[in-house]
Amino acid sequence: MPTTTRIENDSLGPLEVPANAYWGIQTQRAIENFPISGLRAHPKFVDSFVMLKKACCIANMELELLSAKMSKAIVQAADEVLAGSMRDQFVVDVFQMGAGTSFHMNVNEVLANRAVEIMGGKIGDYSLCNPNDHVNMGQSTNDTFPTAMRVCARLLTRDLLPKLSDLEAALALKGVEFDQVLKSARTHLQDAVPIRLGQEFAAYALAVKKCRERIESAAILVEELGIGGSAAGTGLNTHPLYRYKVVEYLRQWLGISFRCSEDMREAMQSNMPIAALHGALKLLALELIRIANDFRLLCSGPLTGFAEIVLPAVQPGSSIMPGKVNPSMAEMLNMVCFQIVGNDQTVSMAVGAGQLELNVMMPVMSFNLNLSLEILRNAVREFTDRCVKGITANVEECRHYAEISPSLATALNSYIGYARAAEVVKKSLKEKKTVPQVVQEDHLLSEKDIVEILNPNKLTEPGLPGK
Repeated sequence: MPTTTRIENDSLGPLEVPANAYWGIQTQRAIENFPISGLRAHPKFVDSFVMLKKACCIANMELELLSAKMSKAIVQAADEVLAGSMRDQFVVDVFQMGAGTSFHMNVNEVLANRAVEIMGGKIGDYSLCNPNDHVNMGQSTNDTFPTAMRVCARLLTRDLLPKLSDLEAALALKGVEFDQVLKSARTHLQDAVPIRLGQEFAAYALAVKKCRERIESAAILVEELGIGGSAAGTGLNTHPLYRYKVVEYLRQWLGISFRCSEDMREAMQSNMPIAALHGALKLLALELIRIANDFRLLCSGPLTGFAEIVLPAVQPGSSIMPGKVNPSMAEMLNMVCFQIVGNDQTVSMAVGAGQLELNVMMPVMSFNLNLSLEILRNAVREFTDRCVKGITANVEECRHYAEISPSLATALNSYIGYARAAEVVKKSLKEKKTVPQVVQEDHLLSEKDIVEILNPNKLTEPGLPGK
């Protein structure tokens, strides 16, 4: 019977590895040491790491440090992974040893063993292609992991930004559609002066736009790559031209303006760009929480709440109350954004935990950043398509609130003074009359002035009422 395992050796001694596994002994040790979450690296992180390995391999071959035959085999192995093969071979848990050495060696071993096969050898015959000496030539976990982490973050950010633009555009369109829908503003959740529903939505669009621009600015920071720093940022065991070649290949292949870091030590010591990017995501999450909560308030009811807007019904809202419809997409967005805020705390703690030449907490910051970018992209896409685009306004209800709001009396300040206007409000509430009715009954203004000064439509733009 064929054996189900093979024996590999490292500095700690021999270990059995599944016979047909493309991973090797260091990955096997990680499998046994870190059965923590069952979570695996994001597919784009695998792409980023493998693409980086491919670039490093070609650079070393061009610099005559790696044979053309071996380079061709490693490149073919990398291309196969990038095309979707062997994805089940990247098995290291996201919670692993510091710096990501376990996952890094998982990548090295998979590429090496597949290259061995391509060259006619048998898996585990590292005399043909060695994970450390050949696939990892001139590299260290300490410069490859942060480089792959930044490449992945930039790729996922590129996927997110168009979804934010779509949300911004959808909100702006609703701003135009609802521009003539008069309603009451609310401050402290109490009735306030008139506002147009379109003005509220236009403000939401601008808030998303500002967040998008912050994320775009932060994304530029992660385009600086420290590859070539090797173990401590000094470039030991690398050709002087190596890092420039690697970065140029990544630029060409991905169409992103990656650049070599100004100081390889700084790029290895500091993960400030990761904190900056995730911090921008957190700011977006806070704004989206606010907007989603506004939607939930504005659609509350339909008979005992504000009921000023109607959100699209996406599914039944109750297992016991027939016909109930909930603001499901806004609730989903809230939960995603709460997760982002929590992720940001983890990223912040990890970024601040660097020591001397290295921050070993990169795996957890990478996992959280990738998760945040992924779920934000998906949540924003669905919220835009299944919620924002289908919102309708309850025009009559909105106008009713605007006309009965006691805060219309604010327009009287310039004519009868704040104190007298406050008395109008008190009487309005006590006798359940509108502000114009009280002003008329108390002969505080002429009929003409009441129409001019207390016209709710005219109170939604800058200016002095009636002038």
